Amino acid sequence: MKRVLVVGAGKIGASIAKLLVHSGDYEVTLVDRDAAALQRVAARAPLTTHQLKASDAAELAACLKGQAAVLSAASFDANPAIARAALAAGASYFDLTEDVATTRKIRRLAAQAAPRQVFMPQCGLAPGFIGILAAELARRFDTLDTVKMRVGALPQYPNNQIMYNLTWSTDGLINEYCNPCEAVVDGHSTEVLALEGLEHFALDGLEYEAFNTSGGLGTLCETLAGHVQTLNYKTVRYTGHRYLMDFLVNGLRLGASRAGRRHLKAMLENAIPITLQDVVLIFVSVSGQIDGQFRQITDARKIYHRELFGEAWSAIQLTTAASACAVLDLHFEGQLTPDAHGFIAQEQVPLADFLENRFGRYYAIDRYAEEIPI
Repeated sequence: MKRVLVVGAGKIGASIAKLLVHSGDYEVTLVDRDAAALQRVAARAPLTTHQLKASDAAELAACLKGQAAVLSAASFDANPAIARAALAAGASYFDLTEDVATTRKIRRLAAQAAPRQVFMPQCGLAPGFIGILAAELARRFDTLDTVKMRVGALPQYPNNQIMYNLTWSTDGLINEYCNPCEAVVDGHSTEVLALEGLEHFALDGLEYEAFNTSGGLGTLCETLAGHVQTLNYKTVRYTGHRYLMDFLVNGLRLGASRAGRRHLKAMLENAIPITLQDVVLIFVSVSGQIDGQFRQITDARKIYHRELFGEAWSAIQLTTAASACAVLDLHFEGQLTPDAHGFIAQEQVPLADFLENRFGRYYAIDRYAEEIPI
């Protein structure tokens, strides 16, 4: 049995813990400051729980004793402290953060890792699986021109003015809509504004819009630097959503301060209901030269909500948790990279190994892919 500490008993942390425990190969300890949240998870899965604040270094260090790895599903601002505790305990570290600055801090810590101790942030859907998929398509080209990455966690039945329901962390959503976005433009790494770069496309007869959001590229800008002319990540929504969010974030300046973001969070959570009936749309398109011909390869996937272990799981819940569990599982199986050590980027994970993994297989459903000479 592999011993893993999961930090955070919210929707995603609970899902990660359940996937690992029900696999039969993991002994999971779940920690959170919310005793009621821990009790809800413990009632559905055979695991150990412990109440603590992630900021309590002494308690966290005690919980890490004897653990092979820690997987953080806590807020991004708690992750550097968790990573430092993992480093001291000799445990490998994984998280779900989309925050660029947090990832940079963890990467610096990873330089001090012990042999076979890995630090792998950004293990969810985006960043996470989207980077694994984009890197695999990019490797098929002799030279690259453009890499487009698009992801959306969408309500299956939108019926409000904003064409959206809350499906995951509101703090994470606001972070994506307000922070600068990394991109490569004309071969140069740069930053672009969130909520800009609006575009429209159709898939399966449905119309969507996409626009810049922060964090989804992970470390791909660095990995593909000097090899690609255009690289960008955009969030997918139903048409009309971006206009209303831009009004709130920029028109009313709610994204300009911490106080404004708190007001925005309260507004969204009071006005927009949560739904578990959602669909995750994943779309990657890469173009460049193959055998002297200018080609485009596109991969599109739709993953729907479903029932697991007698419970309703949203698609974003499943895809985020499954991706984190897959890379953790690949690490324990020695399939991440040869002699894995220190910082591991998502794009280092072989796509075939990911999709063949017992957790990664959830991404293999409802797949559409084609190669288009242009």
